[in-house]
Order: sequence, then structure tokens, then C-alpha cells
Amino acid sequence: MPGSGGAQAHPARLKLTPDSLARQLAQQLLPVYLISGDEPLLAGEAADAVRARARQLQFTEREVHFIERGTDWDAIRGAVASLSLFAARRLVELRLPSGKAGVGGGRALTRIIESLGDDVLLLILTGRLDRDAQSADWVSAAERRGAWVSVWPVQAERLPAWLEERCRRLGFTAEPQALQLLAERTQGNLLAAQQELEKLKLLDEGSHLDVARVLAGTSSSARFDVNELTGALLAEDAAGALRVLSGLRAEGVELPLVLWAVVRALRERAAGAPRPAWGMRHAPRSARAGPRLSQRALIARAARADAMAKGRAFGDAWDELALLAAELCGRPALASPVAPELA
Repeated sequence: MPGSGGAQAHPARLKLTPDSLARQLAQQLLPVYLISGDEPLLAGEAADAVRARARQLQFTEREVHFIERGTDWDAIRGAVASLSLFAARRLVELRLPSGKAGVGGGRALTRIIESLGDDVLLLILTGRLDRDAQSADWVSAAERRGAWVSVWPVQAERLPAWLEERCRRLGFTAEPQALQLLAERTQGNLLAAQQELEKLKLLDEGSHLDVARVLAGTSSSARFDVNELTGALLAEDAAGALRVLSGLRAEGVELPLVLWAVVRALRERAAGAPRPAWGMRHAPRSARAGPRLSQRALIARAARADAMAKGRAFGDAWDELALLAAELCGRPALASPVAPELA
């Protein structure tokens, strides 16, 4: 029964998400959990939640079996069915990266699931299950006796909201621009995004995350700062901007962060931003800058650099950023590309 604390049969098929798993575990620990998906952070957190609940309910022994081609399924069936000499309850993990057990393995896994006793909790971890794998008998058996937790990547448009929720879990708030910057910098890698948030939390105990904190945290170990790049571009110091850009490239700073800084300068210039006080000595714009290119032409160059960074266009994104930096500072070197239709 729900809340009884043991691993019990569950007659109805149950599909869960990582978000709904916690609520289900608080009500009842089922005999088997199948966690599938290609998102390591979310799949790992779901597995950790099952393990933590199992420990609370005195599943004190844990066995892990890696399923590969040629696995001895009879040995695994025997290990699951055997009595433990050290613990009354056991958590048995089966790791099946491909999600394909094979004909013989599928039959064996189905029998293992159907014969589970109250003293064994089965946790099956797989990669993404394709359509054929989803219709396998052992998957249906796992749903009948327990739950299937399907893990999907967070879509790009939902990533800022996901980051905002993670900020709340860590005990701080964040402004939308900071979340967007983090989303662009990590490019959908949830593990990298989580690590960035945890690092920012350690670097600064403040309760609010803004763009300045993100930039300071991501460039704290670099000799060159993306803030310097933005400042040089707004001051139209071509030599200084190219020097900082070259330094950022040499230090291995991620392209999305550098591109963000360049686009930031482009937007601020279009909005008529005053000459900034960035702590660098710049000559007045009128004395240094040549004829300005149109905003549309500059946006086209930025879009081309972004496409190169993502592998959607041929060329070197760093070189394209250098051309864009020169053009922003009134030093056009090449003809600008045709501007795309941008909102």
C-alpha cells in the first residue's frame, strides 16, 4: 500500500518524468524502476532519487551489473534470486547502455522482473529507447510491476526556465539576461549548466544572479575578460578589441560567451550607449573610427559567426568575429555578407 515503505507490486502501468518521480517515491517504493534517456544529468538525478529512497527503507546492500554483448543472463537471474548473507533488502542495478537486451536477454529480464520478491528492488538504467525497444516485453513488464521514467533533453526555448528553477534550488534568483547568457554559453549541456550555477554559487554568496556576476564567474580564471572586449568595441578601439579577442581565443574561452559579448556591444551601440568607463584608456570615437557600416550589415556578420560556431556555415568563427570587431570599430576589412532576415 502507498506509504507502507516496502517494494510492492503495482498493477497499473506507470510512466513518470524526472519531476514526478519524487512525488511518486514519497508515496510508495515500487519493485522496479526503468530510467531511460540520453540526458546524463537528469537520468543520474532520477537514479540517485531512487537509491536515496531505497536507503531510507533499509535496502542496505547494492549490486551493480553491466549488461554487454555476451552477458550471462542465467548468472544475473541467479544473483537476483539468491538470498543475501549481509542484508535483508537489496538494490540491484542493471546498466544497459544500448537499451537492447536481445531476444534471450529480453526473456530473461522479463522473468527477473516478474519474479521479484519484496526483498529486492530492481533499478534498470538505459540510454534512449527507440520504438522497437519501447515495445519489448521486458519494458512492458517493468511498467506493470513498477514505473518507467523517461528522460528527455530540455528544449532550447525551455532552458532559461530550467536554469531559473535550478537557481531557486540553490537559493538565489537570477535576472532573465543572465539566464539567457548561461543558456547560450552552455548550449543545452545541462551538466555544464548545473556546474556553472554551482560554481557561481561558490564564488559569490549573493542572493541575486545578474549578467555581471555571470561574466565575472566565467572569466575569473582568464587573463582576458569578455567585459574588456565589450568595452573596447563600444569605445571603437580596434587594436584593443582585436588584442583582447586574440587573448580570449588563446585562453580557450568558449565561443558562445565571446560572441555574446560582441553582440552585446552591437546592441548597445545601436541603442546609443555612451562611451563606457571600462578601466581602459581609449581615444575618442571621432578620432579613431572610420565610416560606420549599417546595423544590418553588422548583424549579418554576427549571424554568420554564430552559424560558423555551430557548424552550419563554412569558415572560422573566430576570424569572422575579428572581422566583426574591426567593422564595429569603423575599420571594415572585407565586404560584409548579405544580411539575413532577422527579427
